[in-house]
Amino acid sequence: MNAELDLLVRLGDYDRPQGVAERAVQAEELGFDRITVGETTGWNIVPPLTLAADRTEELGISNDVISPYGRTPSMLAQTALTMQAAADGRFRFGIGPSSPAITERWHGQEFDRPLRRTREVIEIMRAVYEEGNPAYDGEIFDIPGLGYERGPSENPPPIDVGTLGPKATEMAGRFGDGWAPQLFTKDGLRDRLEDLERGAELGGKELSDLRVAPIVRGIASPDREAAREKARGTVAFLLGAYGPYYGNSVAEQGYPDVVEEIRAAWEERDTDAMAAALPEDVLDELAPAGTPDEVREWVTEYSEIEGVDAVRLGFVNGMTEDDKRTTMEAVVDAT
Repeated sequence: MNAELDLLVRLGDYDRPQGVAERAVQAEELGFDRITVGETTGWNIVPPLTLAADRTEELGISNDVISPYGRTPSMLAQTALTMQAAADGRFRFGIGPSSPAITERWHGQEFDRPLRRTREVIEIMRAVYEEGNPAYDGEIFDIPGLGYERGPSENPPPIDVGTLGPKATEMAGRFGDGWAPQLFTKDGLRDRLEDLERGAELGGKELSDLRVAPIVRGIASPDREAAREKARGTVAFLLGAYGPYYGNSVAEQGYPDVVEEIRAAWEERDTDAMAAALPEDVLDELAPAGTPDEVREWVTEYSEIEGVDAVRLGFVNGMTEDDKRTTMEAVVDAT
């Protein structure tokens, strides 16, 4: 396996932020290259990631992905630069267009022009990085500017963008330093990489200049059927209940009937029917789930897609600590 291996950690799995740091130490000891943490409506990601950075020495530190609606662009730049200092240069900042539910029902903002907003946030962050000032005259943001007291940064953190659709991914290639997609089949990912490459060219870059780290949710266990049952439930929930975008993306990858059936089951809040509507072959396309050997092989094959620099492994719902350890050891053995 030539690609790097990232571990995606869910904050909701831990009782205290220190638990994330303990997982980071474990990931570093096992041989993972990077740990990444998402933020939705739970904890603020900064304290857990700071603890993780402080307790590790070489492990990369990332966030997947933060909303452009929840903090001002200047505050996002401050956060990224602070984390870069805390991690001794090992931090990568992740941002994505977010969703209507998070934007409107949590942040209380209007979900308006998400791609344009994401682009402008990135440009303002880079202005703080490079000029030490967020001054900006855009379509959404009009900032007179004020000096960042620490001045321009000599080693600012790269900016990764989490997107799904073709235009959004083109934007990621044009304005970002990396791409963190989710729920793509191998063929679907190859198709979308063409959009990323086109965006990179518009930004005067090559695809190889970007760190491509697709997220996959998986589980390895000696009990193959139990592992697949847990993975099936998680993937079905993401497709049917977790906003429209994942489902739309998978439908466009060739499975509209599957997504439609899963969504119909969600209308009745029938999670068993949602899982039952996800066929074996589609589960195999989207998630590494089964015995350790099967998961190891799946991740290795995914990592060999041309243009992929890292595979970002997340856990599925309902995993025990033994399941997590088995899964981590299985994929590390592929490296």
